[in-house]
Amino acid sequence: MSRLPVSRLTILYDAQCSLCVHLRDWLLRQRKLVPLDLVPAGSVEARRRFPVLDHDRTLREITVIGDKGQVYGGIAAWVVCLWALAEYRPKAHWLATPAGAPFVRMTMLAAAKYRDVRTAGAGVPVPCDDWCAAPG
Repeated sequence: MSRLPVSRLTILYDAQCSLCVHLRDWLLRQRKLVPLDLVPAGSVEARRRFPVLDHDRTLREITVIGDKGQVYGGIAAWVVCLWALAEYRPKAHWLATPAGAPFVRMTMLAAAKYRDVRTAGAGVPVPCDDWCAAPG
């Protein structure tokens, strides 16, 4: 398998999730080493750009697509998002190691729990606590 360099990433995020929108806004404010396109998951635009993706899954799990066709999900998607940022690339390299992987896993579980709490109240808003602030 050849390794193709990534020169642009598309991040599919849940536009109905306040945490996902918060993280999208945070990503947009960061200095990038790789340009990022942020597209709502399941949207007409996402389906047009990536017709073969499982778009229902992209609404449940962050999905990042590289410009050469690479698809990252789960832990790898979180790490590649940080890898694209100037300030966080060294941290991304560490998170990609066996020593760093548990921290990514815990972050993903916390984000999933937050989303569950937000949707369990039949649409009742829950304020974003300090723990849901931007990573890092």
